[in-house]
Amino acid sequence: MKIHNSTLEDIIEIFRLYGLATEYQKTIFPENTWPTFEHELVATEIQEQRQFKIIIDDQIACVWAITFSDPQIWEERDKDPSIYIHRIATNPDFRGRKFVAEIVNWARGYARSHQKGFIRMDTCGNNQKLIDHYRKSGFNFLGIVRLKSADKLPSHYQDADVCLFEIKLE
Repeated sequence: MKIHNSTLEDIIEIFRLYGLATEYQKTIFPENTWPTFEHELVATEIQEQRQFKIIIDDQIACVWAITFSDPQIWEERDKDPSIYIHRIATNPDFRGRKFVAEIVNWARGYARSHQKGFIRMDTCGNNQKLIDHYRKSGFNFLGIVRLKSADKLPSHYQDADVCLFEIKLE
């Protein structure tokens, strides 16, 4: 297993994994599923080296993106030096391999090397199984909030309850 930056050549596979993740979300928590993401959003993340992939046996097993700012979700806490993990999507052929824990291990080193004190993540909806999964992967669950403004966020954030998670680095 290796972690690399995604490339523009990966974009078709990234969107395939997003589509499969959305279909899976519909079966386990249909109240809140991902919308179709903009091609430009992912291309920009790739160009800025903020889109990552796990490779196993020359296949993309998992993808995710990061950002260094997330003010509409994290409000005042966005001032803290943090990385924010978004859109983890796992290839169904590789489910059950605890990729969130692997991403957390990677993120600890990445955050430290970029002088960040927190690793943060959010998810929409009150999905207790997902909350428990993220807790087991090392995140502290900070609670559920209703965003004051979500106009610059993807559509699944509109009128949604948002669960906040963080890891404070020592």
